[in-house]
Amino acid sequence: MKINNFISWLVLLFLISTTNSFAKETKVNYRLKWLFNTSVAGDIYADAKGYFKDAGLDVDVREGSPEKNAINELELKRADFGVASADQVIRALDKGAKIFVIAQLFQTNPMQWIYRTDQPEIKTLQDLKGRLIGITFGGNDETIMNTLLAKAGIKKKDVAITGVRFDFTPFFMRKVDVWPVYRNSQGVILKERLAKEGEDVYFFNPADFGVNFVANSVVTSEAMLTKNPDIVQKFLNALLKGWEAAMDPANEAVTLEVVKKLDKGNNDEIRKKQLNATRILIKPSVSIRIGTIDSTAWKQTETMMLTEKQIKNPVNIETRLIQLK
Repeated sequence: MKINNFISWLVLLFLISTTNSFAKETKVNYRLKWLFNTSVAGDIYADAKGYFKDAGLDVDVREGSPEKNAINELELKRADFGVASADQVIRALDKGAKIFVIAQLFQTNPMQWIYRTDQPEIKTLQDLKGRLIGITFGGNDETIMNTLLAKAGIKKKDVAITGVRFDFTPFFMRKVDVWPVYRNSQGVILKERLAKEGEDVYFFNPADFGVNFVANSVVTSEAMLTKNPDIVQKFLNALLKGWEAAMDPANEAVTLEVVKKLDKGNNDEIRKKQLNATRILIKPSVSIRIGTIDSTAWKQTETMMLTEKQIKNPVNIETRLIQLK
């Protein structure tokens, strides 16, 4: 009888402990900037390996797209954290958004343009003249291309700009000469597909011409940062732990496996090449800590946007960069 009572007591204790454990988990919504693939490997890894749960957080990691703007969702209280590019952040601040940057994921911007090698190589910005250039209106690439053209003194009439979406058919059919891609995702896919058809490609990298826009960073609202600093710190610690693990070459097989479960559009070979390309952009050297905010690059980005009248007033971006430990 005593044994039965002892067992019942243990079961009750376990149930209470489990209930308390679940009760401690704080619900958090996290909106990515892009689709589930290797470009968000660290986000996927942190969730799949239970890093968020270990921190007492129940995080809903949601896919992103041009139609799903993380900053808008922060303002509408549909998300607690999100991923946004620097131009999105600065434009939002210019319009009065109360947001902060708490980590910079990409140390090098993956936004580039792809074009075939049977076209003249773009060696100077003047070589953009006469090209039919694709951009995503309202996207990071539009900001970058406008800055490039202005930097070179190229007038809009000297180039042909056309809006593009996710459908690459116009590029394959040669209806668009220069197509915007993220070098570590669509860039890998398009390069591989054209290689099978006997075609090679160039990549036009804005950084080679002095335009270094900051890319994807983690943002949160002023309210979340001031009212729940402990949640912010726990979330960021777990997230960056996931990115460090996912970018470690020693964990490559595990990283590819967890990404594969969500990325249904690519094969194993493509994912591996995408992961290698992403690793260089996230952690270009072993000395760089993932998440490090490059305040100089942010200030340069704001200056370029002001110069090109892409924002009306200075936003003093340095006051909105919070490098958490």
